Amino acid sequence: MPTTIPALPCIDLDQTIDFWRNLGFTVSYTQRKPSLYAVINADDYCLHFFGLKHLPPTENYSTCLIIVTEVEQLHQQFATRLKAILGKVPAQGFPRISRMKPGQSRFTLTDNAGNSIIFIKQGDEDEAASQAYRNPDQSPLQRALAVATRLRDFKNDDQAAAKTLDNALARYSDAPALEYAQVLLARRELAQALEQNEQFEHLSSQLASLALNPEQRQQLGL
Repeated sequence: MPTTIPALPCIDLDQTIDFWRNLGFTVSYTQRKPSLYAVINADDYCLHFFGLKHLPPTENYSTCLIIVTEVEQLHQQFATRLKAILGKVPAQGFPRISRMKPGQSRFTLTDNAGNSIIFIKQGDEDEAASQAYRNPDQSPLQRALAVATRLRDFKNDDQAAAKTLDNALARYSDAPALEYAQVLLARRELAQALEQNEQFEHLSSQLASLALNPEQRQQLGL
């Protein structure tokens, strides 16, 4: 039976091996000559890497999809190890990991070489979530939130997601308070990920000033 094995590039093979080993992977194969090559393993999947000089992470667009049975626990495992290694859970730069919200069906882990590994939960939930923005029954703010979620979680474009929410918040300021608060919360999460500290404080003040009843605030986790 034919087997397809994508190989991912890295400028420093030893550093890349160390990065993945620190995340709990094991190294099953390394090669130094005639070319640099390595294979790392975890559970039932593996990643192959080859050395490619003069390829900075900012110019590496290699991507690999891994279908798994569960994503939230896996994300937590990676986030915990990253924090132990780096002192924080990085949302930008190299390496980095995308955020994970309850019920989310995928996340992206980008290694120190710039390779993006996308872990996707097996099943139909991922497709349904990615197409939620097409629902014609949504209010304008609900649709903006769905579009931003698609940009953030499926395209890894936090900047575009933030711009989508900013436009919606400015345009629909007279929307129901609960809907408006949901969009403010999503925008505040992006402000934190993008390290927009002043924006984060401004959004927090807006949330605090909204006319929400105690039940709504509890629902939003405020």
